[in-house]
Amino acid sequence: MDYKGILDNFKDKHILVIGDMMLDHFIWGSVSRISPEAPVPVVDVATESFLVGGAGNVAHNIVALGAKASVVGVIGDDSSAKQLLRIFNEKNISSEGLFIDDRPTTVKTRVIANHQQVVRFDREGREYLDNSLFNKISRYISSNIDSYDAIIVSDYNKGVVDRRLIKLLIKLSQSKSHFIAVDPKVGHFPFYKGVSMITPNKKEAALGSNIDITDKDSLEAAGERLRKSLQCKAVLITTGESGMSLFTGETIDHIPTMAQVVYDVTGAGDTVISVFTLSYISGAVMQQAANISNHAAGIVVGKLGTATVTIDDILKSLYS
Repeated sequence: MDYKGILDNFKDKHILVIGDMMLDHFIWGSVSRISPEAPVPVVDVATESFLVGGAGNVAHNIVALGAKASVVGVIGDDSSAKQLLRIFNEKNISSEGLFIDDRPTTVKTRVIANHQQVVRFDREGREYLDNSLFNKISRYISSNIDSYDAIIVSDYNKGVVDRRLIKLLIKLSQSKSHFIAVDPKVGHFPFYKGVSMITPNKKEAALGSNIDITDKDSLEAAGERLRKSLQCKAVLITTGESGMSLFTGETIDHIPTMAQVVYDVTGAGDTVISVFTLSYISGAVMQQAANISNHAAGIVVGKLGTATVTIDDILKSLYS
C-alpha cells in the first residue's frame, strides 16, 4: 500500500471544522502532602499551559499534518477567547468563522500532578444558538463552502451542533459531494442522518444504537444499526484498548490497537477523525484510512495531554 503517497497529498487539502471550540488549560505541578483542611492533595504548581481543545483540537491535528483548516463556531467576549484566537493565529488556523456570543468561552482546566490528572473543572454555556447567531454561521459557511475539501463536525454538546446545522451542511455539500465526518455526542444521533461517517466510541455507539455492547456480535449489531438508521457511508467505532471497528455496508473490519503504552486518551478521538478524513479525501479507501488513523491514535495516547501527531510519526509507525 502506498501510504506515503496518501499522506503526501494531505498538504493540498483544506478542511472545515465546525463545532464546539474550547480552551484547554493545564496546571502542572507535584504532590507531596495532603491538605490539613480536607483529605485532598496539595498541588505545588510549577507551570501552566494553554492549548486548543474540542473542535479546535481537530483543526490543530489537521494543520500538524500539513493540511489547511478553518474553524466555525462561537466564543465568548472574554480573555479566554483572546487566548484561543492567539493560539489559532500561531497555528495558522483560520478563525474568521468564529462568532462572539453572550456566553463564556468554554474552558477545561486540568490539574496534573506527578503525571496524573488530579481534578478538572469547566467553565461553559450549553445553550443552542439563537436564530441570529445561527444565521451568521449559515451565511459564512454558504459563502465559503467551495473552498473546502471535506467537513468535520466536532460535537461536544455545547450548543453549536443541532439539527439545523447538519441539514445545512448536507444541503450545501451536495453540489461538491463533500465528505462530512461527525464526532458524535449521545443525544444528538438523530441529527446526523445523511452525513458521510460518524466516529463514536464504544459507549456512545451503545447508547446511540440502544444495544448493550458486550462482545463482538453486539458490537457488530450496534455498528450496523447505526449505519443503516443514519444512512451513513461508514461508521467507525473506537473501542479503546481493543482498537477500532469499521462498518461500510460491504465489510466489517476489526482493527487491533497499535498503542504500545497508554498515558492519556484526551483528544484521541480528535486525532482519529482528522487523520481518517484527510486520508480518505487524499486517495485512501476506507479500510486504509482506518488503518492510518489507528496508527495515529496509537501514537497520540502515548503522550500526556491534548496532543497531535505528524506525518513522520505516522509513517514511522506504519512501516516499523
